[in-house]
This record gives sequence, C-alpha cells and structure tokens, in this order.
Amino acid sequence: MTGAVVVGYTATDAGADAAALGARLARSLGAVLHLVIVLPFEGTRSAAVPPERAYEDHIRRQAKEWLEDAVVRLPQELTRTGHVRFAESFAEGLIAAGEEFDARLIVVGTANGSIFGRHRLGSVASELLHSSTIPVALAPSGTAAQDDHVLPRLTVAIGTRPGADNLLDEAAAIATESRVGLRLVSLVPFDVPPGLDTGAIRVVGNEHGNDVLAAAKGLLPGELTAELEEAPGDTVEDAVANLSWLPGEVVLVGSSRLAQPRRLFLGSTAAKMLHELPVPMIVVPRTRAEAGVR
Repeated sequence: MTGAVVVGYTATDAGADAAALGARLARSLGAVLHLVIVLPFEGTRSAAVPPERAYEDHIRRQAKEWLEDAVVRLPQELTRTGHVRFAESFAEGLIAAGEEFDARLIVVGTANGSIFGRHRLGSVASELLHSSTIPVALAPSGTAAQDDHVLPRLTVAIGTRPGADNLLDEAAAIATESRVGLRLVSLVPFDVPPGLDTGAIRVVGNEHGNDVLAAAKGLLPGELTAELEEAPGDTVEDAVANLSWLPGEVVLVGSSRLAQPRRLFLGSTAAKMLHELPVPMIVVPRTRAEAGVR
C-alpha cells in the first residue's frame, strides 16, 4: 500500500504506547513508520523573553537522542525513522508531518494519569480529533506492554445513519491490506429514534445487520471472513464492556455528522465507547466516512 504511519512521539509512557501501536499498524499495513517529536517555533515565544540559543540547541539534541533510542527499540524488520519538527502546537506539527509523508494514520497516546488499558484524551488528541484531515489512532495506556505484533482482527462499529457504507469501505480496505477478518458490531439499538418498542428495534437491527454483513463480504477477498455481532447491553458503555476483544485488536469508528468536511470530530456514541474501550480506536474523517458511529 502507499502511505505511512506517523506517530506523535514523546519520551513518556504514552509515547511508548503510541510507538507500539504505530509499529503494529505499520507492520500490518506494510507501511513506513515515522516517529515525530514536535517542538515549538522559536518565533512563537514572547519577544520580551528571547530564547537562549544554548537551551534551544540542547532541546534539539535531546529530542534527537530520544528519537534515536525509540527507533532502535522498534522492531528491526520495520522501515522506520525519526523526525524533529517545529510548529505552534504538537497537533499542528503532526498534521503537517502526516501530509508531508502521505500518512494513512496519525497515532497518539493517552493523557497522563490514565488507567492501565483505558483511554483518556489529552490536549493533543483532542486537538487532532477536531482538526485532522487524516485518520487518528488512539493508543490506550499500556499498549507498549502487549506482546502482539500484528492486527488479529478489525472491528467496525456500525449504525444506521446515512454514510455508514463509507466507513465500511475504509474498514474493508484496512482489513484487506492487513489480511485479517472483519467484525461488524451492531449499535442499532443505540442509533434508532427514541420511542420504538423492543420488537421494532430488533427488526430494524436484524435487517440492517444482514445488509451490512452482505456488503462487507462483497468488499473482502474470498479468503477473509466477516461476521456480525450485536452489542449486548442497555447502554453504549454496557455494550462495549460486554464485548470480547482479542489482544491487539483495533476498532474503527466514523466522525460525528457535526464535523466539518475533511475534519474529525468525536461524536457522542464514539466518546461513550472510548470510556470503556480496552483496545485502540481509529477515528476516520468525514471524507472517509461521513456517518457511521458518531
């Protein structure tokens, strides 16, 4: 495939988690891996407090040393490299690097203080999810401690809103490139108009799920499988908590319908999923998926 995987790297546990997820995705997709540290522009500092040249040089050297150490510790079979970039914000620098390298994905870690195996959005991830034109992968805390080396399966959370077929196209493409099966998780019970009785919800869910399953099988090569699973529970959080997850699995969701074209926005359903999700989440811009899970 063309494209690359860009990791927003910091010399922290969250940076190690992002690098580990980036390596997993790059290996699965056959992509080049770029670790990127973003430093602030000198010109963004106040003129009243001019930057010390020696300090600036020290920061650059330190960033390069961190990158060299991280690159060495990545799997040797990967084509990988480290870069120092300058921007007004970390997210802005990552988006610019993603565009420079024709990135398929931008990967970031969780905020400090996250519970092991769970997500907590920090300022960089939040900014990316409101401005990136490139899909963003979120690595939960503890990803670096996992032993998995490739994607075992890809899950895509599907609803009934218009545009979900675009999300399915993206999921099928990643599954095909990674040579893994596709699990479709139906969130229809949480995506129908309020007031419907349970019988009507069941009919809607079964019919829609079968349609999406048939479409998925048509998009995948014959040797890859697709399966449909209804998310159990009365709430989104219950459903995610009750689902089984394979080590190293990733879930794909679409942006909110409120997102601007070619921009990300994490919708309410996806945000609720994130609270309970023990695996990485990839959020796709509206250009890739105008609806799906929001």
